[in-house]
Amino acid sequence: MEQILIIEDDTGLSTGLSKALAADDRHIVTCPTLHAAREQLLCQTPDLVLLDLNLPDGNGMDLLTELHTSPSAVIVLTANDTDTDIVQGLEQGADDYITKPFSLAVLRARVNTQLRKLRERAQPAVLELPPYTFDFAALRFSVNGTAVELSKTEQKLLRLLVENRGRTMERSVLLDRVWTDGASFVDENALSVAVKRLRDKLDAHDCIKTVYGVGYVWSGGDA
Repeated sequence: MEQILIIEDDTGLSTGLSKALAADDRHIVTCPTLHAAREQLLCQTPDLVLLDLNLPDGNGMDLLTELHTSPSAVIVLTANDTDTDIVQGLEQGADDYITKPFSLAVLRARVNTQLRKLRERAQPAVLELPPYTFDFAALRFSVNGTAVELSKTEQKLLRLLVENRGRTMERSVLLDRVWTDGASFVDENALSVAVKRLRDKLDAHDCIKTVYGVGYVWSGGDA
C-alpha cells in the first residue's frame, strides 16, 4: 500500500488534499507541524511527502534538507513562488515544486507521476513470466520469443497488472494511473478496450482475468 504524508497547517486544505488523493491502495497521514511530521517519520517512511514550507513551528525547508537522504519523493506545496524559492527547493532535494493556488487535477497528475517513478525504480526492468518476457526499460515485449508491439497505453496497463500480479486492480485505480494526463474525464470503455487489445496481443486471456464489478487481475507467471 502506498503511503503519503501531507505536512500542511491549513486544516481545510489538508482535508481537501486527503480527499483528492484518496484511493483504496493508499494510506494518507496528515501533520500540521514540523514536530508532528518528524514524529511520524520516526514511525514509518512514506512513499511521498507533500510539504508546505510555511509551518507554525518552523521552515519546511529544514525538513526538506533532512529528507534529502530518504527514499521518499517530496513535492513542495507553498505560496513561496519566486524563482529563488523554486530553485532553492529543487536544489535542496524536492522532486517537484508546486505553488499555491494550484489545480487539484494537476496535483494528482504530478503525485501519480512521482509514485510511478518510485514503483519503476523498485521493480526489475525485465520480468520473465513464461511464456512472456516484458522488458519495460527497452520497451520490448515477447510471447514465446516472438516480439509483440504494444501501444503506450497498453504498456502502462500491462506494467500495472504484472507488477501487482495476484492482486485485483480496481477499474478506478487503473483509469487513474494509466491515463495520467490530468484529464477530468476518461470514458470507462477505454479501459475495457485496452484490456481486450492487451489480451489479444499477448494471448493472455487466461492471465488477465476480469473480477466482475471490481476490475482486473494478472494471475499468470509467478503470481
